[in-house]
Amino acid sequence: MSPQDQMLSAKTRTIPVYQALAEDIKAMGVEAVFGLMSDDTAHFGVTLDALGIKFIGARHENIALVMADAWAQATGKLAVACVGRGPALANGLHGATFASRTGNSTLIIYGEAPITPARANTGGPDYKALDQVGVLRAAGIKAYMPTTGGQARKLLADAAAEAAQGQAVAYLMPVNVQLEEIEVPVDAPPPAPICAAPLPLRNVGPAREQTIASAAAVLSKAKRPLILAGWGSYKSGARDALMALAEKTGALLATSARGKDMFKGHRLNLGILGSFSHSLGRRMAAQADCIMVFGAGLNVLTMSFGETFPPVPLIHVDAVRAHIGRWTPADVSVVGDARQVAEQLTAAVADRSAADKPFHSAENLAVIGQFSITEDFQPMNTARTVDMRSLAVALNDMLPKQRNMTYDGGNFLGVVPYFDVPGPGHFKMVSDFASIGLGFGAAMGFAKARPEVPTVLVIGDGGFAMTMGELETVVREDLPLVVVCMNDCAYGAEVHFLRMRQLPAQKAFFPDVDYAPIAEALGYEAHTIRTLDQLEALRPLLENPEGPIFLDCKINADVAAPFMSEIAAADARAYG
Repeated sequence: MSPQDQMLSAKTRTIPVYQALAEDIKAMGVEAVFGLMSDDTAHFGVTLDALGIKFIGARHENIALVMADAWAQATGKLAVACVGRGPALANGLHGATFASRTGNSTLIIYGEAPITPARANTGGPDYKALDQVGVLRAAGIKAYMPTTGGQARKLLADAAAEAAQGQAVAYLMPVNVQLEEIEVPVDAPPPAPICAAPLPLRNVGPAREQTIASAAAVLSKAKRPLILAGWGSYKSGARDALMALAEKTGALLATSARGKDMFKGHRLNLGILGSFSHSLGRRMAAQADCIMVFGAGLNVLTMSFGETFPPVPLIHVDAVRAHIGRWTPADVSVVGDARQVAEQLTAAVADRSAADKPFHSAENLAVIGQFSITEDFQPMNTARTVDMRSLAVALNDMLPKQRNMTYDGGNFLGVVPYFDVPGPGHFKMVSDFASIGLGFGAAMGFAKARPEVPTVLVIGDGGFAMTMGELETVVREDLPLVVVCMNDCAYGAEVHFLRMRQLPAQKAFFPDVDYAPIAEALGYEAHTIRTLDQLEALRPLLENPEGPIFLDCKINADVAAPFMSEIAAADARAYG
């Protein structure tokens, strides 16, 4: 070896690409990777483990990717997931598409086929062959893929930086690129530790003065304004500023589902508006003469398919211009940080007398203060089933107040208003892709991020039957999880969809399977619930849950969530 080669060798080391990538992941501050092992990511996976990065393996790729998304939401950090190629990508496409729509920072690492010269004759078919970049592009997910070892580290850094902006991004690792050996400088600075702490929020600053003046002019003419806060307002820390704006303008306070319990306990709070609203919220919203929306998308559920608000001026505030008017037209568009815009509006509007704040009258405040959602329905319990609303009210009273609430999808989502959370950051639904079967991932991601408080998963028997293998993952990872299976022995949403259209619903029903023994065999404290008395007997267990708990709750299939009739009405308007 020449002196020059010896000098170069002393300054570098030769390692395979998969090791270099794993070391870069470590340097980014990643402590855990969610995934499912595959032969085309095996070298990378075991190297992560050797470096002290915990690999949290799920039983299905969908669940692994949603675990990462939920962990990212719960921590505010960049999450990393890793699954295989081909069938693994296809298996997890549901979870990846969901993650791409949540606004959470998730880097998804996939295996990829070796990049080899095209040959006329090969040794046989590649059974895992799939145009992964094309599939991901069709799903709306940007993909980075190095074609040489020299590109691999730079593209990984680029993918992680883009994901850190608040989106799901894919990074594909061709097998031959992973195994290629590269020279790594010994004294090169490591990648920035972007995963070590919560990511900074995108600060768009205050709104333009002209825009504030326009919004204030509209607001000045309103006697009964209403403030609706969404996830964006929670992330901006706008709670106190919005309460101050409500006090000055005479507005009432409400949230979207994702903003749940942001104003819990406030005398002006109407709770969730839209498809998850209680009757008082609907009545009061119908009286509003101006709507101010902060950081909420105004999708079909928030808008009750167009029925939440009367036809009054709507001021829409969001940090992202494209989000304003995306699904519901806005009369005044305000681009800016929700907290800063609320403070600007509070400063811009004139003080009002008590007479000019009819929503704040003693009569109205008494009605709001005396209202109880627990008395907002007529229970429909039977001899062998419970009304899901009554069940939720009872569980809400028994479970620790400091908790995370996570939900799969289905008709049982009608219970969302009846469960309290400490605030929006402790609440997650998986409806962004309008399907079922992702709830376990959301629950385990939250439980991994916040092991100091219990996480409650509310899941239907349909979604549970799809993903019951994850019962084992919970036990293996020692996660503090309470699983509440809302078991109506049916695909409940489909039952009501068919019935409301006078169609036969028999194929949407299933046998009355008792799932508790299955969970018990896997290490759960498991119980079957058919009456509220049986649930009450478990109060000591639920008030201080230890270890995984599973409740197979037999619910009355005749109870429909309010949004089912809203969907039917919207269909009738659209199709006659």
